[in-house]
Amino acid sequence: MRAEKRERPVHRPLWVEEPARRRRLPDPVRTAAVRAVIIIAVTLFQAMVAFLCTLAGSWLAFPMVISSVVSTVVATWGALDVWVTRQVWNQRYGVVSAPSSTARALRQERRRARRQARAAARTERGQERIRTRGGGAGQLSHP
Repeated sequence: MRAEKRERPVHRPLWVEEPARRRRLPDPVRTAAVRAVIIIAVTLFQAMVAFLCTLAGSWLAFPMVISSVVSTVVATWGALDVWVTRQVWNQRYGVVSAPSSTARALRQERRRARRQARAAARTERGQERIRTRGGGAGQLSHP
């Protein structure tokens, strides 16, 4: 019995596919997020270097502090850029509306009424044209 188990190797997959918990970010939003993370990382590094230069009394402390302040403003802009890009993307592509049957029926009814109104106006204009041309009955050629 043990020999049988040794002869048959058990094939297990290396990994098991699982559905993603969240959808992937759209490309423009992901690009903005990566850019923001890089900018924030550089800002934190600059702040750390500025702090260490200040402790060491280095001449580089003042330029690094100024650079850190500017970098903080840029990092804030980067974070806002992610937020704005995400909002714009959601407004343009995010909402896929599937109207309910009630809304669809109301819209079809409105379309039908508009079509009938246009058709009635068309026939009315045609009748008016026929009346104005007159076909010669009751009209004088010279007034």
